[in-house]
Amino acid sequence: MSKSISGFSKLSKSHKIDWIVATYFNNNEDAKNIIKQYWNSNIKLQQLHDEFIENTITNYYLPFGVAPNFLINGKMHAIPMAIEESSVVAAASKAAKFWLERGGFKAEVLSTTKIGQVHVMYYGNPKTLQSFFKHVKPKLIQATKSLTKNMEARGGGILDIELRDKTQSLDNYYQLHATFETLDAMGANFINSCLEQFAKTFREEARLFDGFTEKEKQVEVIMSILSNYVPNCLVRAEVSCPVEQLTENPSINPEEFAKKFIQAVKIAEVEPYRAVTHNKGIMNGIDAVVLATGNDFRAVEAGVHAYASRNGQYSSLTHAKIEAGIFYFWMEIPLALGTVGGLTSLHPLVKLALELLHNPSAKELMQIVAVAGLAQNFAALRSLTTTGIQEGHMKMHLLNILNQFQATDEEKNTLINHFKNHTATHSAVVEAIKDLRLKNNK
Repeated sequence: MSKSISGFSKLSKSHKIDWIVATYFNNNEDAKNIIKQYWNSNIKLQQLHDEFIENTITNYYLPFGVAPNFLINGKMHAIPMAIEESSVVAAASKAAKFWLERGGFKAEVLSTTKIGQVHVMYYGNPKTLQSFFKHVKPKLIQATKSLTKNMEARGGGILDIELRDKTQSLDNYYQLHATFETLDAMGANFINSCLEQFAKTFREEARLFDGFTEKEKQVEVIMSILSNYVPNCLVRAEVSCPVEQLTENPSINPEEFAKKFIQAVKIAEVEPYRAVTHNKGIMNGIDAVVLATGNDFRAVEAGVHAYASRNGQYSSLTHAKIEAGIFYFWMEIPLALGTVGGLTSLHPLVKLALELLHNPSAKELMQIVAVAGLAQNFAALRSLTTTGIQEGHMKMHLLNILNQFQATDEEKNTLINHFKNHTATHSAVVEAIKDLRLKNNK
């Protein structure tokens, strides 16, 4: 059994590594070398990365790729994507090129408000609490003026505060339900600071409120926290074209392709087992851009999947139809993103990614990210309903398999050419590299 340690966070970086290696690895030098080989040679840059989180011992690399040819609302974009999964960038690029020749993507932000809540337990008369809330609401807003001053100057701030009675779900449970506009900031720190001030003022004023009994004055604040469910921070992305333009392959009938494509979407609308994988494909595109631009992909994931379940059953985020001979494919999705604050002003690659995207506002970034998700889903559904997903995916995965076998450049070239005309399953690649080496060793 590995031993525990006290005061690990107070150790120097080198001492942390020494303890980790000595405690958990048999081959001390190999483990230490792997950890150190991912350090940046620029000491100042490495220190910046070290200070992003606690107990940093090294950097973890993800490929940073670019998907070009995205025409969004008439403006060309090359979209940065940080992701490890084979074929995602290639699929997005292929979808971008396809729609470039058919008018590109359309996107619009439908709303941008975000939510924060103070969760309260109150043991008393609900009508008296409502009376107290009317009395205290202006004071809650006034108490946060020092926090909201700069945000208000830019056009954002607190939009409203409601008292919500949740006692039908949980005895004595109420919420201060606040809506915010945070503009180009994701706004988590701003929202949480406001909420904590709401909680403090709410408690203090409750103790002074003459309408409360002594018991009612003991309002209990359980917690104050923003919500990552943002159904009113919504963006729509769409593509459309005449049905006859829907395929590049003369052997595929465009009307039949459109019909099959729409049926695939409808299946994901009604079948949760399919919907989860369907939406995961959308998130391949979304997460990759969210990560590349220094935003919180975990918050985005949580909010998106909650939105996909908003009607009581998990369902597809994308939709498709044919109307008057025009094929439409679209998605409305909640995205709370920022282009200022956090890593956006610290991480050099994040700053580079945002510059690549023409330094977008938060609304513009919402549109770009939504388009990346729609493109990814289009590419996946096109493969699934025509050639099948594995043909393209395994060809992209080919290099990963070859690298597992430490293939030389010459071996890679030979086998890449071989699998242009053969199905690239894992077992087929393994067999091919063994045969090639056996042949070369004769």
